Amino acid sequence: MLNPLLSNEFRIPFDQIRAEHIQPAVAELLADCQRRLDQILAASEPRTYANTLDPLDSISERLEYAVGISRHLEAVATYPALREAFNAIQGPVTEFFSSLTLNEKLWNAIKKFSGTDEAKQLSGARQRYLKKTIDGFRRNGAELDPIGKAKLQEIDIELVKITTKFSENVLDSTNEFELIIEDESRLAGLPQSALVGARESAAQKGIEKGWRFTLQAPSYLPVMTYMDDLSIREKLYRAHNTRAVSGDRDNRPLLKRILELRKAKAQLLSYKDFADLVLEDRMAHTGAHAIKFLEDLRIRTIPYFERENAQLREFAGHELQPWDVSYYAEKLRQKLYDFDEEELRPYFPVENVMSGMFEIFGRLFAIRVVEQTGLPAWDPAVKYYRIEDNSNGAFLGAFYADWYPRENKRGGAWMDTLMIGSPDEGKPHLGLICGNMTPPLPDKPALLTHREVETIFHEFGHLLHHCLSRVNVRSLSGTNVAWDFVELPSQIMENWCWERESLDLFARHYQTGDPIPQDLYEKLVRARNFRGANAQMRQLSFGTVDLALHREYDPARDGDVVAYSRHILAQFSAAPFPEDHAMIASFTHLFSSPVGYGAGYYSYKWAEVLDADAFTRFRREGVFSGTVGREFRDQILARGDSEDPSELYRSFMGRDPDVSALLERAGLVAA
Repeated sequence: MLNPLLSNEFRIPFDQIRAEHIQPAVAELLADCQRRLDQILAASEPRTYANTLDPLDSISERLEYAVGISRHLEAVATYPALREAFNAIQGPVTEFFSSLTLNEKLWNAIKKFSGTDEAKQLSGARQRYLKKTIDGFRRNGAELDPIGKAKLQEIDIELVKITTKFSENVLDSTNEFELIIEDESRLAGLPQSALVGARESAAQKGIEKGWRFTLQAPSYLPVMTYMDDLSIREKLYRAHNTRAVSGDRDNRPLLKRILELRKAKAQLLSYKDFADLVLEDRMAHTGAHAIKFLEDLRIRTIPYFERENAQLREFAGHELQPWDVSYYAEKLRQKLYDFDEEELRPYFPVENVMSGMFEIFGRLFAIRVVEQTGLPAWDPAVKYYRIEDNSNGAFLGAFYADWYPRENKRGGAWMDTLMIGSPDEGKPHLGLICGNMTPPLPDKPALLTHREVETIFHEFGHLLHHCLSRVNVRSLSGTNVAWDFVELPSQIMENWCWERESLDLFARHYQTGDPIPQDLYEKLVRARNFRGANAQMRQLSFGTVDLALHREYDPARDGDVVAYSRHILAQFSAAPFPEDHAMIASFTHLFSSPVGYGAGYYSYKWAEVLDADAFTRFRREGVFSGTVGREFRDQILARGDSEDPSELYRSFMGRDPDVSALLERAGLVAA
């Protein structure tokens, strides 16, 4: 049988791909990459775009397809043999990609082309691709001596292996925990949806009596928000914040080593620290600029933060522990606004949310999203959709959607690329969006919280950034943009979860079909900024500890990395942390890949400034304005990294971003 990973099929045969296919496919595809590289190096003079940069842009297309599918399956449908096979390819694949920028002959070929008349006359995306290629080669060691190149390659390979292990430890330690409650009286306070979900979770595990709670978000968050039993809240809080710190799943030594390797890599490449290395080609450019951005927001937020926490302590009548904060905050919110987020669940069945979202962005971006059945996937719950252009019916892209938690699936929510299309050739893009939302029950559809609805809109924004790209340079297509710009298309989409006009398209009671009552909608809006300063400080804490670890942390001076991180995070918390708090050891955003959001977590807040400001155009000209929507599609979504992101933003807004829109939206301005 042919190996299904060796052919780039748009209709991916997920039903045929097995663990045993991965290593043979990757070995063959690495050999293919080497042949393609040899062809570039052997090309006759003179150096041209056609014989140098163009084939370099596509050199690893087949390899990326196979590795991307393997990575995806390991994230959503893992099993021991698959994990073993995926881990086995990490070293060889990383070694190949590292070797490209360290290949002296290839570097010389690129430099030769850059000096030609053709190169000097390039424009648009091709000109940017040449510049970014040269900058990227330099930043990744092209000008190091042979000893330095060898050292850099060793660092890259080790980083891939240990960051993969970091992620596995988090998944395994999350799945390891379960709490079975048999005494129903201890469940007081939990909403019915959480009770039914916990009972269903127990039944799925063959537990005939009791309710099962886990550390997956749909189980964990209701406990922390609603359960009256303090001891259970404390137990789950401690378990959640001490994941991956014991036994053979202890991430602390891996965390220390990741930081050592990232620092060594930066210094080898003549950068002050890892932050300056990875931020050089992002909007912030330097770690100093990024931390200044966070500190400015922190200073503006502190007065509101302190006021909110004093109010919560007064309401609770005692000093708070961290497992108390969400619980009492929800009680206070209900008292102040007579609003319980659980009241909204019946209005957010997932199918309505998806169809309404497609309608909203169909109007704005002149697209049509259509579900297609009968395609193989990795789980029966996965759905597949096509995206077509309304104006001419062109097939722009397609995607899979996988929304519910499973024990063979990692936590969180994300979008990923499966295939980058070719607009000039009419080849569509292919991607996926995943989450861990409240699952359906035997007698009910999946009924989501408003926050889960926001998450779906967020990931769909990333997906549209990929599928609506019209850039013909693969390396600059879609979401291949600066990480402090990539969250703009996703975060701006969340705004439509708050507008009455857009909610009325999909927020319908799953039994009656009625829209959200006006009084309930008004409560939602009034409560939007409740403890907004705490929400902002939480994000600022993650960005701050990230930059501190990658700019300032010195184990000889600062000691244990978990204690160091805990001390920083505690300064942004509404309650003191316990001594065993070790959240940093399960922070996969920062440490589950060689770079990821490492030294870049500030990007969420950076992009939030952009999204709040950019949405003012829609608020001013119409949240369903096809004119503004089409401009956003053409000037942001379609452009990828074909131009500097600051220029793309200015092309849409006509000016630089203004932070005041974010502060106003969050209620962090004087009344």
